Amino acid sequence: MDDEHSKDVKPAASSTLRSFATRAVRAGSAADPLTGAHAPVIYQTATFLLDDANPGAPARAASDPEAPPRDTYSRAGNPTVRSAEAKLAALEGTQAAVAFASGMGAITGMLLSVLRQGDEVLTLGPIYSDTRAVLWDMLPGFGISARRAEAESLESAMAPNTRLIYVETPSNPTLSLIDLAAVAAVARRHQVLTAVDNTFATPFLSRPTEHGIDLVLHSATKYLAGHGDLLAGFVAGDAETLQRVRSVGLRLGGASLEPHAAFLLLRGMRTLHLRMPAHCHNAMAVATALTTAPGVKRVHYPGLKAHTGHELAKRQMSDFGGMVAVDFAGGYQAAVAFVERLELFDHAVSLGDVSSLACVSATTTHASVPAQERQRDGITDGLVRLSVGVEGTDDLVADVLNAATAVAAT
Repeated sequence: MDDEHSKDVKPAASSTLRSFATRAVRAGSAADPLTGAHAPVIYQTATFLLDDANPGAPARAASDPEAPPRDTYSRAGNPTVRSAEAKLAALEGTQAAVAFASGMGAITGMLLSVLRQGDEVLTLGPIYSDTRAVLWDMLPGFGISARRAEAESLESAMAPNTRLIYVETPSNPTLSLIDLAAVAAVARRHQVLTAVDNTFATPFLSRPTEHGIDLVLHSATKYLAGHGDLLAGFVAGDAETLQRVRSVGLRLGGASLEPHAAFLLLRGMRTLHLRMPAHCHNAMAVATALTTAPGVKRVHYPGLKAHTGHELAKRQMSDFGGMVAVDFAGGYQAAVAFVERLELFDHAVSLGDVSSLACVSATTTHASVPAQERQRDGITDGLVRLSVGVEGTDDLVADVLNAATAVAAT
């Protein structure tokens, strides 16, 4: 794949910063106007002073009565958080973004903002277990239904009350892919919204709005932050929809990102363009090595030619990502033994950390999904999800091969 992302990535429509790398470093990072501080300032405050006691009057900067309205309460908006929102919007190439306290906060806030009683959500392919729980267990209490459709029959699956098509690509944990342009084309014909969880790909590898998708979601806890030290989420898209997400999903839902976490997130996003190539390089090496490792039944990685979504990944991603899933012929016991023998992959959920992580999906991230659904989606009891970090490539390859060989020998 082409490594020179900074040459190929289109700039955000609202930004004059031309390359992805420049936007990652500089977008949303203007010097503090009061002190001149070069690093982002942490506005650790719950509330902001009001300038006008008249009911309904917007708060404005005391020194400039013509200035646009400013923040009044950090639940709905905070300057440090807005800097993170501006950076993510610039990276995704969208008009706006709204930050939340977690990825699930962003997903739930978006759904409650754009859906009404009687609406239906169509999902394509596997989705994260907690997202599934919101759609199938929580939203029915609000009179909102969810139904899974197949990508090849999406057109015929559309119903009069379908309001939203929800997609996760690459999917968690089997890395299946959905053709975003095809989904967007169907949605436009039926005048429904589309939303894509872009956590695994990040805007460095794929920007769904360039394929016609309306809304983009992130668990910013993962690659965007990059260091496993905070929880955050984003919704990105057009300004009008995002204003409703802010006023309903964020302000009323209350899952607001804390200013210090926003500061750390800003710092993490500044190196996204440096970290992702290393994640991708290491993941390809690990996936390739595991294809011939003893006891391995199947390796899920879009960069492998045998992956069913390989050609699609080449079209809609600039590289193949840092996630690998490996299915062991010995089932659950072999998967557990493999994880226990790893030395450089820490046994933990989450992903996107600079440190490598491993977990058995069926008993951790997807334990709440019924066994029949897991089997349908290829989430076997012997599946191990690997979040490949940025350690030395040879060290990681040796680690997974040593662990697989040891398991096979028992």
